[in-house]
Amino acid sequence: MEFLSGNFLCETIVPKEELIVSRTDLKGIITYANETFALISGYSIDELVGKPHNIVRHPDMPKSIFKELWKSLETKGSWSGIVKNLRKDEGFYWVYAEISEVIKDGNLVEYKSIRTPISFEDKIKYQLLYDEIKKMNNETTRKVIYT
Repeated sequence: MEFLSGNFLCETIVPKEELIVSRTDLKGIITYANETFALISGYSIDELVGKPHNIVRHPDMPKSIFKELWKSLETKGSWSGIVKNLRKDEGFYWVYAEISEVIKDGNLVEYKSIRTPISFEDKIKYQLLYDEIKKMNNETTRKVIYT
């Protein structure tokens, strides 16, 4: 079990009219981040570009989801799903993510990701699902301490 500190329990709501957009190279290094991504994640664009996209990976996310993501990108060229991301200040935000290949001159050159908000009900549903997946896979789960 891990103890949480900081703002792990502070959620940033993704506005309905906003799209979070990024591109990465084939190894997951961010090559482009829009202003909305920077604002919602708490990083500047300069802090995001050049970093692995997993800079925003929340510890509540099961490792198996990202294994599935990469396998789907390799076999189908796309992946979509619900993701809980970690902000720079240790808060979090939920999104529906769609990731797809970018092909230029017949070659795969990068991946693009567009993220949109999800409903409160889906946040609860996926938090419970991801907690269960982590438990089944013997991954560390959250431990909330009230003082």
